[in-house]
Amino acid sequence: MKRLGSLVGIYLIYATVLVIAHPQFIYPFGDDPFESSAFRQEVVTDRNVALAIHEASDDVAVMFFMGNGGALAYFKPSLAAHAVAGRTVVAMEYPGGGGIPGKPSEAGLKADALAAYDWLAADFAGDIVVHGFSMGTGLAQYVAAERDVAAVILDAPFVKMCELMTRQSWLPACYMPGVQRWDSAALVHRLSVPVLVQHGTDDQLIPMSDGARLVALMQDAGLDVTFHEVGGATHNNLAGQVGYRDKIDGFLTGVLAD
Repeated sequence: MKRLGSLVGIYLIYATVLVIAHPQFIYPFGDDPFESSAFRQEVVTDRNVALAIHEASDDVAVMFFMGNGGALAYFKPSLAAHAVAGRTVVAMEYPGGGGIPGKPSEAGLKADALAAYDWLAADFAGDIVVHGFSMGTGLAQYVAAERDVAAVILDAPFVKMCELMTRQSWLPACYMPGVQRWDSAALVHRLSVPVLVQHGTDDQLIPMSDGARLVALMQDAGLDVTFHEVGGATHNNLAGQVGYRDKIDGFLTGVLAD
């Protein structure tokens, strides 16, 4: 009995440490700054949101939200998928990564995402599409739930990030106070526009089964969802796969023509 009590005590200490330290694991941002001659960088709104902006003549603008690994400099293939197609691109840089000052949090990033949307929508008269990768899918869905968007594109999405934490830590992260949950499932019923989901069959970080579960939730909610299983793609090379750009172009051509 005494040994059991000791084990329980150790487990509780482990849980407490993980709750305190888990933001370091959620936001392992890199320091590499974003540099591209096709983009200008601007800090906007009273929240000082850092954006990389590619301006085009098309009447479609894409707000891109990167994943939690690295910095925006690592997501140029995703940005190019839109820039090459002639779309305006507004990509949000995250505090704590790419040389951007600040400390990231779920609440802070969501507030920044809304501020960035409002800044864009104030001067852009065309359709706004939100596109997220990995952790950024949570931001894309949040903006789509809170603001008027024309379509949603999700690459390697999760259902709940806290579920991924549970698998890695053996802790009931979704039920623990102080944990940043990133619950995409809770946003599904607040979406109303077409959604494209692309997920690699060999994704080692967020299994494709997570993307399939999210798609099923969306379909049950009556959403128009296109699910593209990208054969052989891992978590980090999804945007470079053959057919990735074509799927985005075809999806946007179809939904924005309606």
